[in-house]
Amino acid sequence: MAARGNGPGGLAARYAAALFDLADEKKELDSVAADLSALKSMISESEALDRLLRSPVLSREEQGRAMSALLEKAGTGDLVRRFVGLVAENRRLFVLADMIDAYLAQLASRRGEVTAQVTSAHPLSDAQQQAVTEALRRVVGGKVAVDLSVDRSLIGGLIVKVGSRMIDSSLRTKLQRLQIAMKGVG
Repeated sequence: MAARGNGPGGLAARYAAALFDLADEKKELDSVAADLSALKSMISESEALDRLLRSPVLSREEQGRAMSALLEKAGTGDLVRRFVGLVAENRRLFVLADMIDAYLAQLASRRGEVTAQVTSAHPLSDAQQQAVTEALRRVVGGKVAVDLSVDRSLIGGLIVKVGSRMIDSSLRTKLQRLQIAMKGVG
């Protein structure tokens, strides 16, 4: 499988830049960002969808039909549906999550926002999302775009990444530290 291409000239960045230019031209930056964020959440919460995106066995037509039906049911805008259709046609769905990240990063950069990646063990409620966003806003001292994802292996707690800083308060990490400490005692 090809490399994901997250560098400045990478595959994901090129596709994201093209989508960004189209969305900017049509004055749909925010609606496209909302659609892409919803799609990213679906990908992170569904192993079946992730397998669909990465499957080399399914044809481009099968992947395209499946994604089209999913996006139609989700009420996704026309621009994102056509974009994902093109990505499927070009057999690049395996990089779709990176394309979404690159688009959202480009939008945040244009707005002067800092992007914080927050990974939780379970989906956060609206109140929890607002609390996390507000806490990050106070710490960063400016606009913060929060990129939420779910990793059930964390068991509980959060992992927060802002720039080069990372705070890991997940239960999984705490248990690993305890296990290491217990080995040292015995």
